[in-house]
Amino acid sequence: MDEFLHSHPSKPRSSDEKQAVINRLKRIEGQVRGIQKMVEEDRYCMDILVQISAIQAALKKVGYSVTERHMKHCVSDAILSGDGDDAIRELLQVMKQFTK
Repeated sequence: MDEFLHSHPSKPRSSDEKQAVINRLKRIEGQVRGIQKMVEEDRYCMDILVQISAIQAALKKVGYSVTERHMKHCVSDAILSGDGDDAIRELLQVMKQFTK
């Protein structure tokens, strides 16, 4: 994968933004531990699959949230500074990962 344009946000995340993402990820982490316990307890496969689906949806939601922020700040700043083509190419490359 090509090197990304920058490794830090052009506008740092606020404490509230960070905490919202961290809280979602901690919830997902708890769900994953719950699935581990379900497997250990030999729970019904369909129940496990439903939980896996819920985790996938939650991760997508976090991903879309981070993507939205990236577009509103990093990509728009890059466009204003004349680096829009590179920023858009970078974003599209990452978005391909979401569709795999």
